[in-house]
Amino acid sequence: MKSILRIAFLFFVFCFSNQLSYSQQVLRPGFDANEYADLLALKYDSLQIGTTVIKTPIHQYRLLYESPEVGLYNRCYFWMRDDNVIVLCIRGTIAKSESWLENLYSAMVPAQGNLQINDSTNFKYKLSAGENACVHVGWMIGLAHLAPCIVTELNKYYKSGNREVIIFGHSQGGVLSYLVRSYLNYLPTDVLPTDIYYKTYCSAAPKPGNLQYAYDFDFITRVGGAYRVVNSADWVPEAPFTLQTTYDINEVNPITNYQERIKSMSWIVRAYINNAYKKMNNNANTGVKYYQKYFGHLVYQQIKKTLPQLKEPEYAPSSYFYPAGTPVVLFADNEYNGKFKFEDSNLFIHHKFDTYLFLLRKYYSIPN
Repeated sequence: MKSILRIAFLFFVFCFSNQLSYSQQVLRPGFDANEYADLLALKYDSLQIGTTVIKTPIHQYRLLYESPEVGLYNRCYFWMRDDNVIVLCIRGTIAKSESWLENLYSAMVPAQGNLQINDSTNFKYKLSAGENACVHVGWMIGLAHLAPCIVTELNKYYKSGNREVIIFGHSQGGVLSYLVRSYLNYLPTDVLPTDIYYKTYCSAAPKPGNLQYAYDFDFITRVGGAYRVVNSADWVPEAPFTLQTTYDINEVNPITNYQERIKSMSWIVRAYINNAYKKMNNNANTGVKYYQKYFGHLVYQQIKKTLPQLKEPEYAPSSYFYPAGTPVVLFADNEYNGKFKFEDSNLFIHHKFDTYLFLLRKYYSIPN
């Protein structure tokens, strides 16, 4: 009887301690519109020199760390929220040609491998468990230069007891947030502890990699949550341009071994299918080669002027860019289109913070 009571008591303590631990967690899964609005407000001020404390609709923040500009003018910020949540804010594209080249350098590289960024630094990375997962090479360069300071800062805050982290960025900062989240997930435990709870907001972000990368990203963030916030009128989340080939399809499919499946058909049907398949497949593969030429080799020659020791990586045979993260769509309706009218001189009108905030306030209870 005593042993039964003891087991029951231990079970009760275990359940209660788990419930207590969860109740003490500040961050919750699920899209939080107020939290996202806070981050947009924070992003504005994070670019203002000298700002240390700001007030936003929900929380107060204190700037802990501002990284130097590295790579192709990449920079990140660490903030402490008033409830001890750490916010990693990654800067987007700025008015520098090198920053734009990072976006244009859109050939793909495998999501596992090495990037030789200078003569003494070989950046080893793993962003996916899938062998065929690929990511945008320009943003990999951004990750490679930001990763060391991000890991150093997170370890420092972890030792101070901070276990909850928001990763946030808008535009280029949003797409880098994808890669940072993936990179942190696959780091060895001796580099960074694994019991950190991450929540990720990728705002107005382009597509980070191919479908296999997106599968992996959505899988690893299924509990903590990662959200792709999109203004439906914004063209940036539709970029980069994409091409799908047989390389981008799972091995078990009816297309790869189509010839075996059409053996029983008449010769005229087989000839028609063979001709159609070869034209479509060859055109798609040719498109990938052109992609690697113009958005790989040629852009690399320009980037090398800024990063002369960067070794050109071997590109993956894919240009199948695909969105990742749980979508949060801010739909541009007639009211929005009447207020924010496109003009030829303003290609980014629908990409700005104020348009995202306008739609956020329209669909969610967000204070002005």
